[in-house]
This record gives sequence, structure tokens and C-alpha cells, in this order.
Amino acid sequence: MWSLLKILGKDVIQSALENQAILTLINGRQIEIKGSDRPDTLRGVGLSYVVLDEYAFMKPEVWEQIVRPTLADVEGGAMFIGTPEGKNHFYDLYIEAIKQQGEWSAFQFNSTDNPTLNPAEVDQARNTMSEHAFRQEFEASFEAASGGIFKEDHLVYDSEEPADGSYYISVDLAGFADVAGEIKSKINRLDETAISIVKVGVDGWWIKEIDSGRWGVRETSLRILKHAKETQAIAVGIEKGALMNAILPYMTDQMARLNSYPNIVQTTHGGKKKEDRIAWALQGRFEHGRIKINVGPWNRKFTSQLLDFPNRLSHDDLIDSLSYIDQVATTVYGRHSEMETWEPIDAHTGF
Repeated sequence: MWSLLKILGKDVIQSALENQAILTLINGRQIEIKGSDRPDTLRGVGLSYVVLDEYAFMKPEVWEQIVRPTLADVEGGAMFIGTPEGKNHFYDLYIEAIKQQGEWSAFQFNSTDNPTLNPAEVDQARNTMSEHAFRQEFEASFEAASGGIFKEDHLVYDSEEPADGSYYISVDLAGFADVAGEIKSKINRLDETAISIVKVGVDGWWIKEIDSGRWGVRETSLRILKHAKETQAIAVGIEKGALMNAILPYMTDQMARLNSYPNIVQTTHGGKKKEDRIAWALQGRFEHGRIKINVGPWNRKFTSQLLDFPNRLSHDDLIDSLSYIDQVATTVYGRHSEMETWEPIDAHTGF
């Protein structure tokens, strides 16, 4: 950074102290570069602006106890930049900045979107690094490497569709921006509608796809029905409530147009907290290899949400949608009505 600063400021630099990394400008202002390995050396009076580079790897007291007080005299500003290192003090600061928009601003940029990076190099890194390391270093993800309910080594990917089983679909609705007066609270938090398409058989679940996005009510209903028609799904589960009531009239109209009438069933939270409901439906299945994941572009978003769960500041739309398959696929439908006795088809959960 020292060499770059000298090039950028050559027209306004009066002098440069090489051994101390201090630039004096023609108006008397100074720019200093310091390391944070010895925090006490950062103490000063009346700093007007501070940039903390790779803040995630600094000690929290560098900002809280040393740098911040030095900005108070002149009401100076600060910028924090760097690569995430799990959910440490950098993550906490980032979340607080999002909450206090106006006084603070927060930005997140992915290296995968950088046009100056060779896509081949990015692909090579993706193929050689762990999922966690790649998401942290290239996608600026704040997810922790360990902890949480779900573990990365429990995830099984299989692009081959199993011969046995039937398809079920479950939907987690996030609201519809194009419906006047409709519930939009989740839209404001940038949540997405998620549609899980899963083949359920005696060996477990095979997740064909989880389609997600922020759509209007018409597009949402059309996507649900198209997935149901393509897979000949036994049932489509939608959580009971105002959002279901909002989308059903559109689905009814489109069923007639598409000449497809899937079995729409209501799902509920059953009086359980979301964390408990999702863990009950998914944790045991993942740990025992009862869920396999088809390979697709939606994998990264799904994996990120899964490994981040149950952090309440992170999105969980895709895994919430998937958890409802537990309700949809265990309902007794007409084709099973003649069964007088039954045996559990899943020894881990007992259904």
C-alpha cells in the first residue's frame, strides 16, 4: 500500500518518511500506515479518518479501546475492509452497520463477480478449496467453519435420480411485491420464496431442485404448477395462512389453463419454533445419509443457508421449504387407503 499511496498522491505529497511510513501533504495533513500487531502504537490524538484493513484478523480492542477514542475529538470517520473470518467481531460490526443504515453503510462484494479475475482461476479455486474456504475467500461469506446443527461432511451429492419413489413439493412463501395490501414483511428483509422438489422413496429423499427467488404472485404460482406437472408430484404443500390464501386463486386459474390439478395440502408449523421444526425434520436424515442432493446451480445458496443455520440473522428460506417435505410426504393419500397395517419406512424418524 505504501508504494501505491506515493504514486496516487505524488502531486500533493510534500515529504515521505520511508522508515516510518508517514506521508506529509502540502496542506500539512499526514497519512500514516501502521500495523495492528502492537495495538498501543496506534494511539494518537485527533485522527480524522482511519481505514482498518483485514479487520477480521485484528483484535477487537484495536477499534473499541484504541482507535475509536482517537476519532472522537474531531468526529472522524472509519472504514473497515477485509475478508470474513467466520462470525467474529467483523461480522458483528457488519450486522450493526446494516441495522444503523444512515449513520453507517455496509457493503459486500464477491470476488466471483470481479471482472478482472480470470474465471478459469476462480473455477480452479472452487475445485481445489473446501466449500467453506471458497465461500469465505471468494464469496465474502461470514459463515463459521464449524458449529451449528448441520455439518458439511454430512452432505451427499448424487446427480443420478433414484428409480424408486414419488415426487413431493413444498413451498415457503416470502410475500408478493405485486399484490396491493398483501403481507410484505419478508420481502422487506429480502427473503425469497423457495420451492423444494423432492423424490421420496424407501431409501430417503433425493432433492431434485430448490427453486428460489423474489417473484410476483402470478410467477410464483406458475412456477409451482410447472414443477408439479413436470414431476407428476403426489402433493404440493403450502404453509397455511394469509400468503397461501393470496396465491390459491391464481393457482386455481392457472390449473385450468395448464390442465394440471396437483393435490394442494396445507402445512403448518405445528406450534414448534422454526429452529426445532427444521432440526426435527432434517438433522437426523442428513446425519444418517437419508438425504441426497442433486447437483445444480442452487447448491451454493442451499449449502450456505444450511451450514449457517440457526443464525437468526441469516436467511433460511431454502431449508425451511425443504423441512416441510416431512409433512407433505408423510400424509396418507388415496393410493395407500387400503393398507390396514404398516411398517416404518424410516427407522431414524419412525414414520
